[in-house]
Amino acid sequence: MVWLLPSPAMLLVGLTGGIGSGKSTVAGLLVERGAVLVDADAVVHELQAPGQPVLVAMVERFGEEILNEDGSLDRAAVANEVFGDEAALADLNAIVHPAVRTELANRVLAQAETDHVVIMDVPLLTESGLAGLAGVVVVDVDPEAAVDRLVRHRDFDETDARKRVAAQASREERRKLADWVIDNSGDHSALVEAVDELWADLKARRDGGERSDATLRYGSK
Repeated sequence: MVWLLPSPAMLLVGLTGGIGSGKSTVAGLLVERGAVLVDADAVVHELQAPGQPVLVAMVERFGEEILNEDGSLDRAAVANEVFGDEAALADLNAIVHPAVRTELANRVLAQAETDHVVIMDVPLLTESGLAGLAGVVVVDVDPEAAVDRLVRHRDFDETDARKRVAAQASREERRKLADWVIDNSGDHSALVEAVDELWADLKARRDGGERSDATLRYGSK
């Protein structure tokens, strides 16, 4: 679990959702409306760049077979190394996660004296946990819709898409964390409308509005 220390003025909110949910689209829409994004995936990629200590440690553990010819990380090779091997996955996480947590905390602290709405985009928020958040936004979609999007828009084989969806936290587990739920089962215009409603609520919360005890849902009714 990562402990973060938000300031009284800044609103720090977690954003999560399963693969194929449209989480990245929601993050982009929130940035367009004025949010500051702290993207865990982007941090991971930066820390795994050639010459970075994280990549050096990964090569020491898994060998140069995980590198492309240009010295960059071959992510597919890493996935093959750890798939189905709990010990290897634990070793990978022990190398990557502490560095990522430190960098995420540093980026949040850089906003501590502002009144920004800071969105912490963490794909595995359900599994890893974050403390210090004002709340969590979950982008929700039916698993079958997620599989369909992966096949149609991201060139996944259907079998692989189903494995990826099944390997993550369940829809129910994510929704248990939610203070706000974005239902992304509709079209893009419905998603934009839902994000507009969410953004208005986030700004009100930042400006001192009371927190509702109920999970707030936006999108398809």
